[in-house]
Amino acid sequence: MSRKKFYRKPKAPPPQKKRGHRQRILYKKPKIDPGLSPLFKKIGTPDDTPFIPDPFQTEAVDLLQECDVLVTAPTGAGKTWIASEAIHICHAQGLRTWYASPLKALSNSIHQQFVRQFGADQCGILTGDRKENADAPIMIGTTEILRNHLYDAMHRGGNIQTDLVILDEAHYLSDPERGVVWEEVLIYLPPRIRLLLLSATISNEAEVAAWLKSIRKTPTRVVRSQDRPVPLKSLFLFPSGLVAPLSSKKGLHPKVKRFLKSDDKKRRGRPERVDYGRIIGCLKKLNLLPAIFFLKSRADCDRALKSCPPVRKSHDIRRRVEMEIQSFLGKYPHLKGHRQMRPLKESLVAAHHGGQLPYWKVLVERMMDQGLLEAIFSTSTVAAGVNFPARTVVLFQSDRFNGHEFVDLRATDLHQMIGRAGRRGKDRIGFALIKPGPYQDPQTIHNLEQAPADPLLSQIRINFSMTLNLLLSHTPKEVDMLLERSFAAFQERGSDRNLWRSFKRHLYFLKETSFVNDSDRLSFDGMWAANLRLDQPLVIAEAIRTGAFEGITPETLPAGLAPFVWDRDQDVHL
Repeated sequence: MSRKKFYRKPKAPPPQKKRGHRQRILYKKPKIDPGLSPLFKKIGTPDDTPFIPDPFQTEAVDLLQECDVLVTAPTGAGKTWIASEAIHICHAQGLRTWYASPLKALSNSIHQQFVRQFGADQCGILTGDRKENADAPIMIGTTEILRNHLYDAMHRGGNIQTDLVILDEAHYLSDPERGVVWEEVLIYLPPRIRLLLLSATISNEAEVAAWLKSIRKTPTRVVRSQDRPVPLKSLFLFPSGLVAPLSSKKGLHPKVKRFLKSDDKKRRGRPERVDYGRIIGCLKKLNLLPAIFFLKSRADCDRALKSCPPVRKSHDIRRRVEMEIQSFLGKYPHLKGHRQMRPLKESLVAAHHGGQLPYWKVLVERMMDQGLLEAIFSTSTVAAGVNFPARTVVLFQSDRFNGHEFVDLRATDLHQMIGRAGRRGKDRIGFALIKPGPYQDPQTIHNLEQAPADPLLSQIRINFSMTLNLLLSHTPKEVDMLLERSFAAFQERGSDRNLWRSFKRHLYFLKETSFVNDSDRLSFDGMWAANLRLDQPLVIAEAIRTGAFEGITPETLPAGLAPFVWDRDQDVHL
């Protein structure tokens, strides 16, 4: 039988349901609540006047000539200026400095800044992704790299080659996953090296200073500031495009309360497709760009680029964008075919997260720094690493992924993100814009804004990498003495011996697996395993010992190792 006999004309598709009126006009009529008019009149660039440091900045620099200093101040208050001045003083005296930051992105940004100030030949960077000018007198890198240098110095029985260590984002001492690295650095750092800690606002700075004085036997002074040089206002973005205050004197703004009450059942648990291009267009009409969008995952950041159409640019902006990109590609031609080049050039937007190629992030950061981008999409987990000069920060969720599950933001987390809004010297006022959605609780954001600063709590824990590296240069008895210097022991007043018992359990396992000998010293296998400097050193070491990698091609080997190497900039993919 022929196919023609049984052919049936396909039915016409059913008429599409008309979209709701609310969806059709989404963000099409940007306007501000009348109560915001006085604030919006402040938007703009302040007068170009000579920079005058704030009293807390000069106080910190002066004190650093005599003692260790802990500076605690809001994000955006100007703590980096203190570091820069301290480096100027050291550099003029022929001294060396080490600037440690939590993230590669922030290290890249600081490196760019210091290269402009001190010259490329005077600055080096070590992040794991980049190793440039490693013998420079001004070194910038991640805190893990600094900790590894201290391990090496203790093993050699020598000193780390620096005279001043600056620990940026020192409140990471309280980070559940990475705080152990900050605490190790502070325990191992020789007292002869001057110490400058720069932290977001915390509530127990006196306790931290007392601990440092007790273990370093040098005076430690606290410099505190609670003032932001650029005022910050939190806003709420309605689907219509209306922007209103998030809060009033009595809590959430009445308009926000009414909207949440009426919209709650409609949006609860419903997946959301966001047109980021429309939101950017809305912000542009209200003069709220450039902006940082903090999203849940790397995948969300990458997808956001697809909804951003090309934008009209002045001849000057087009020329500057093209020159910056072409100049960079001349040095790094492997980026020419990058899949996100088009939105970067045509839409002036970029995704910025730990999953990007290292030098692509450097290009994005340079364009951010020069004000050539209208918006970037970043994950909340790298909020500390984003140094984008933004007028507005846009928040899509009130929770974060802590490596295991989604939990509510802490006060410090929120302040880290919204503190990026309002550029000193470029803005008279900054804004945090709250976007409603299925993962957003405006009441939580309001409460956290009013909440006191979080205290720093010790997060030190024993792991195999630490155990192996301490046994390179210490006997178990000496390790016990080091652990007594921990912030955990100080906060528990020395009554808890959990750290020592944990160390002994790790030591016992290492002896059973022949990484440590009967004399409690590292065996030959233990020596090279210690230098792996990974989060899972024994897994990789055992694979090497048993020949699991033999016969594997060079292309396959990285894929096999990847599951066991934790990128510290990681976040979750949904």
